[in-house]
Amino acid sequence: MKYFDKKNNRLVYISKSATPEFWDECWEDENLKRTIQGVSSRSFVHKKTGQYLKLGSKILEGGCGRGQYVYALQKWGYEAYGVDFAPETVKKITALFPEMKIKEGDVRALPYDDSFFEGYWSFGVIEHFYEGFENIASEMKRVVRPGGCVFVTFPAFSLLRRMKARFKMFPLFDEQKFEKEKFYQFALDPKSVVKQFEALGFVSREVYALDGIKGLKDEVKFLKPLLQYIYNSKLLSMKVLREVINRVFRKFSGHSVLCVFEVKK
Repeated sequence: MKYFDKKNNRLVYISKSATPEFWDECWEDENLKRTIQGVSSRSFVHKKTGQYLKLGSKILEGGCGRGQYVYALQKWGYEAYGVDFAPETVKKITALFPEMKIKEGDVRALPYDDSFFEGYWSFGVIEHFYEGFENIASEMKRVVRPGGCVFVTFPAFSLLRRMKARFKMFPLFDEQKFEKEKFYQFALDPKSVVKQFEALGFVSREVYALDGIKGLKDEVKFLKPLLQYIYNSKLLSMKVLREVINRVFRKFSGHSVLCVFEVKK
């Protein structure tokens, strides 16, 4: 269930709390090895990392989940590390790939020295902390050297979602009646996120909307059956159509956004 938090200009998703046990259950995967090895060099992650960082750079993925991007970054020529607080998932990854530099840990208190990395990727992490992401961003700044880059993705309070909120298509969020143990995530306003990171000592380099088709199918009910089919299809024609829809609608309905920051020198 989604609620509009008018005070903070964001959506609040109510479901299950994103605990380590929750993620261990979510990331249960019979084909974990195949999943870890499955990221293509056509991924936007490959393009954006190469755009901002040199090959050989040390990169941390904070909240690495199944570890597929840690594996991919290593394969693409970077020195990749991962940390996640879901213990069973970390154990399974390290059993399959003992050479991968993945450990259990908390993104709010990272087990690395100051300025240890040149880069940091965060895929859909900051939105899951009801108290906010300031301590996560502060740790990013601590472990990434000045001049290094931080890549952060999160669900976005897109133009489509803002229009729906304006026309009262989401119930209003009432914090006094809110049960925190049911909080799952926020859809955040990218401008607000940029301002908060800048206040903590980062320089904004890029804001890039992602996954226009997912944002469209999740928010426009009468289109969902058709768009879900296109979204899931493995047919080449549907993959091409999916990419066209993403490109056309990402700025309007992008489900998430990538923000690239440089640690201030």
